[in-house]
Amino acid sequence: MTTATRPSPRERLLETAAGLSYEQGIGVGIEALCRTAGVSKRSMYQLFDSKDELLAASLERGAAAYAASLLPAADDARGHRERILHVFEQLENQAGAPEFRGCRYLVVQIELKHPDHPASRVARQVKEGLAEFFRAEGAAGGARAPDLLARQLILVFDGASARAGIGADHLAGLMMPTVGTLLDAAGMR
Repeated sequence: MTTATRPSPRERLLETAAGLSYEQGIGVGIEALCRTAGVSKRSMYQLFDSKDELLAASLERGAAAYAASLLPAADDARGHRERILHVFEQLENQAGAPEFRGCRYLVVQIELKHPDHPASRVARQVKEGLAEFFRAEGAAGGARAPDLLARQLILVFDGASARAGIGADHLAGLMMPTVGTLLDAAGMR
């Protein structure tokens, strides 16, 4: 018989902060975070200087998984157009889940409204990484203006994510024609 090792207090706090802030918003209180994680407030403050630092660390911890859930694998041999479309297919699939609340990194930026907040800085870096993926794929795929295309694609991604996250729209059947039109206009092959 094997016994599972219980995650450390730090890991439990990071996981709880990621989950509760996504479900309830970044205004979730320290009491709720600590209670749900099973960690005392004293322990939390020994591990993190503030709730802001905890939130930023939880976002940073989840960044690689977030990217992996959207981006094609590095060795994906599909064309550049298809690699971009893959991201929007993943968004469409994720948006269909009942627990979907939108892109967690966009949500944090909107809720905080302070670009210098530690969590805003992490969220901005993650979103800039996605924009860079779009720019690089656009450039490699022959887009006439890859920087503009990346900005347009991020706009569509964030808008679709936000509308689906608040239940204002369903993305099925909407994403691929919209993105396809942008890629065609940009001269993507």
